[in-house]
Amino acid sequence: MRTRGPRRHRTPLPKQGDYAALPPWRLPQPVPSLRQTRPKGRPEEHMAIILPFYPPAPSDLARAPRAAADWRGWAGRHHCRGAGAHRARTWAAAAAAGAETWVRESSAAAKGRGGASATPSSRHPSTTSAAIGPERRAARRPMGDRGAIFPPLLVPAALWCCQCLPAWQVRACLDPVDEIQKMAELLGLRDECREGTSGAALVGSCLADNRLNLDVYPDGCHRFLQLFKEQQGEVVQVEFLRLSSNDCLLDITLGSLPHLKHLKSLMLKGGYARDEFGSYQRGSLTNLPPDFGNLRCLTHLDLSFNRLSTLPSCILHLPSLCVLLVSHNSLVTLPVDFGCLSKLTFFSARKNQLKGLPESIGELSMLQDLDLSENALELLPEEVGNLHNCTELDLSGNCLLSIPDSLANLKSLRRLHLHSNLLVTVPASLASLPNLSRLDLQNNCLRAIPAEIQTLPFVHVRGNPLGETEPSPQADKSSTRRLKKLVLASGEVSFTVTSEGCRVVLACGIHFYFPPGATSDPLRICFRSLMPDPQWVKLRHHDVLLSRVLELQPHGVQFQQEVQISMPCISPQTPHQHEVVVRTFSGQSWSDLKTRVKRKRKSKKCVAHCCVLHFSWFLVVSRLVQNECKVPSEGTLLFSSVDPNIKVIFPPGVTKEPRSVKLQVLPVSAEEIQEITANAECKASPLLYLSQDSTVDFLKPVRIQLPLPPGVTGLNLDRSRLHILHGDLEGQTWNDITSDVVLEFTHLYAVFEVTHFSWYWLWYTTKTYIGGIAKKVYERLRLYQVNFIALQRKKDPEQVLLQCVPKHKVDPVLKKLQNRYRGPEPSDMVEMFEGEQFFAAFERGISIDMDRPDCVDGRLSFIFYSHLKNMKEIYVTSPVDRKGQAVKGQVSFYRGAVPDSIPEDASRRRKGPDSLWLATLPIKLPQLKPRWDENPCPLRGFSFPPLNLGNAETGYLTQANLLNIARRVGADWQSIGLNLGLTYQQIERIGYNNREDLNKQILDMLFSWAQQNSEDPDCVSKLITAMKESGRQDIADEIEDVIELGRKKYSESIRRVGLEQESSTEDSAIAMM
Repeated sequence: MRTRGPRRHRTPLPKQGDYAALPPWRLPQPVPSLRQTRPKGRPEEHMAIILPFYPPAPSDLARAPRAAADWRGWAGRHHCRGAGAHRARTWAAAAAAGAETWVRESSAAAKGRGGASATPSSRHPSTTSAAIGPERRAARRPMGDRGAIFPPLLVPAALWCCQCLPAWQVRACLDPVDEIQKMAELLGLRDECREGTSGAALVGSCLADNRLNLDVYPDGCHRFLQLFKEQQGEVVQVEFLRLSSNDCLLDITLGSLPHLKHLKSLMLKGGYARDEFGSYQRGSLTNLPPDFGNLRCLTHLDLSFNRLSTLPSCILHLPSLCVLLVSHNSLVTLPVDFGCLSKLTFFSARKNQLKGLPESIGELSMLQDLDLSENALELLPEEVGNLHNCTELDLSGNCLLSIPDSLANLKSLRRLHLHSNLLVTVPASLASLPNLSRLDLQNNCLRAIPAEIQTLPFVHVRGNPLGETEPSPQADKSSTRRLKKLVLASGEVSFTVTSEGCRVVLACGIHFYFPPGATSDPLRICFRSLMPDPQWVKLRHHDVLLSRVLELQPHGVQFQQEVQISMPCISPQTPHQHEVVVRTFSGQSWSDLKTRVKRKRKSKKCVAHCCVLHFSWFLVVSRLVQNECKVPSEGTLLFSSVDPNIKVIFPPGVTKEPRSVKLQVLPVSAEEIQEITANAECKASPLLYLSQDSTVDFLKPVRIQLPLPPGVTGLNLDRSRLHILHGDLEGQTWNDITSDVVLEFTHLYAVFEVTHFSWYWLWYTTKTYIGGIAKKVYERLRLYQVNFIALQRKKDPEQVLLQCVPKHKVDPVLKKLQNRYRGPEPSDMVEMFEGEQFFAAFERGISIDMDRPDCVDGRLSFIFYSHLKNMKEIYVTSPVDRKGQAVKGQVSFYRGAVPDSIPEDASRRRKGPDSLWLATLPIKLPQLKPRWDENPCPLRGFSFPPLNLGNAETGYLTQANLLNIARRVGADWQSIGLNLGLTYQQIERIGYNNREDLNKQILDMLFSWAQQNSEDPDCVSKLITAMKESGRQDIADEIEDVIELGRKKYSESIRRVGLEQESSTEDSAIAMM
């Protein structure tokens, strides 16, 4: 939503071609009037703006170039939209041009006078000689009632806008006074009294309407002291004062503040300065003078971002104080008699170190807003319940284990924030608060919530271990000891855990925490990260995969204590509708673990934490937010946290045995419905999915409340157009059950009863066969619109990057790659399901250069996951002789095997001729000169020894593999050699011996290292690491593909001869996925 800017004054705008004389930018009040000057004979291309400019002292001459650079830097840093961008460019360029012009003319004037300083009248900045004339003389005229005491600055439009702008466009850019003041601060202009300057002028430039805003100046306290010394009569009448507590003269200034008897609002905030790391610095304020309590009229006091460790006692003597802000300080406690501030209506002590509250806080009878968030409160006094006028209470981010029952006395309370505490219980009496509209209990330790509170639609309870049993206390005191930490390198694939426990950090960012006693004997843990295979990674409808698959062996091992796993993943795009969970295989079926998610700051990634007692396969998915409850025989109520208007009511006697019920909601916007159906009259409610852990229907009908579709109310409802649809588990069939249920309507909701669970959807349309329309819409809701890109590296056109990108990410991805790659425009938009397979085939004289494990019948295999990088970099070649001509080929994308979970209609459409084709993009391999591997003459006398790096289990790198790798190295061979462990002397000798042939240098380096490390079993992992450290991730990926292919071939040969029997656990895992 666009915020409203400062009020524009209704002054007549100058006509086209006029000049606009503006007031000094240091004036805190808005522009009172508009002065117009119309020079004669000035062509339109010279339209300009006149800025009053306070001439600096001669010592400021050296600072002017820096000031010009600061102005231009300000414009580059403040990227605004619309008029904001125009405004930033205009002001910055104008000031920069003025500073540069002043430097040029002042230097010339100084030389002409023999180095003498200029007088104020001669030191004003002006335009270039081409623009000097009557306008310059007009610019020197006094401003009269405008209050300016120095000549204004005349800046031609050509200098500050790079285009010709009429004056009325210039005027539209100059309203926001705050921007003017900030830019004046950047320019570094000073307001010290200079020759010809009077104290009255200084007051006029800073003081207006009994307001003194000096926090925008780095020397604000100096200005205040000077004003107080020279114009004390005017200053003591100030009612609103703002100062920065980062000012070095703050302590001296505090002694003068008690003289401002009429002061009503005082701000002494910090945070106006930054340290060397860019963090905001707190102010230097640690106390206030004792006579500060004499400010009898003070009603507003802001001391935020300071270093207060105790609340100054003089504050308690301010009888009129209504608003007090002391957030972001270091307060540990509040005064015992804090309740004497009887007129206080707003109090904020956010982000302090408060551990308790005085009992007198209950005496603040007029308090309406109390913010004590992000402190260390462990207990609240019962007297908090005496704040009868309090409408908002924020206690989030503390250490509260419980809250007093007296909070039920706050009948005026509307919003109660208790999230991010340690609450284990909440009083049921909170449900009786008549005006409460929000109760935030998220991220606590609540394992049970009173039924009275749980049924309220405005209660937020996510992030609590609801329904979990209390963990047993650990008797072993050794758990408090510092655990050993293991940090594994990229080539390591296993580690050992002992009974003492440990912390493990993998190279991919996954963390493990093994508590002491998790295993009694030393246990060897093997791990690997796998790309998900849709044959055994079965995603449910509307699930989104957020990570690779983590396999931990031995499978099925049981730990004596829970092991914590932390897996990095991509943040979901719709966090309100989806929640992140870790999914694992337990030996029988897939299940979702209780997951705690922590999002990283300034990053698109998050970390999913879970606890397990077994090891197998783990992955992170985003699913629809799931609300769950146990339905007893007495009945209960379940509502959606995504849309609290969706409720399921279970009457008493609905079941004999308690059963678990799960609820999920998929919101569908009216725009999506209209776009898919191409009918503006079709409207639908959110999708509701209900499931239970029992196959038996309920004994009594269950009441379901759904909101009416957008734009439909009980007043304009046409019952003939309303349909309730019931879908099967796969969404393949949608039946109209409107005539089979009893419908009740309110102004906003539809209520009906059912006895079995599945998908339910409320539609409002004139169509008769609504089931087919719903099926089409449901199918489209699961599809992603994507584009394919095929780019070639600029330095090596044989290296091709292929990627399938969701439509909304295409422009950012291309912008990131444009410096290193080039290629055709992205393909046309196509639609794909999450987890769908597709292939890339190089055609018309281009083929894949080497045997890859992900290559099937000459086609490169991909799996589309919307939140993962569906990207591969490969090397291509051509059997066509490229010495005399370039090869113009193409890459085509085809659908793979049809996923089991896609609708039957979509599957049928993909079985015709050419129905699997998706897109085709051109690829061009340029004409090449003869290479060293094609012409043996340059390599005469150079021999390649037979090599087999690695071992049979991990796969070998042979001489042929090293030759292929050497072709890709190029000019990076020296850095790669150093990262491989070769000495500088070896690198220099290789370069000198083969100084006329780069290819020989690469081969000599690579094979020299291979001969030295041929007996090292970890030499392949060292080679991969060296490539990554040298910035050649593409070569590292190629080597890993070769090794993976070797592992597969070795495993297949072992199974073929029957030397290894697969475990039953693995067989069952693959069968169940």
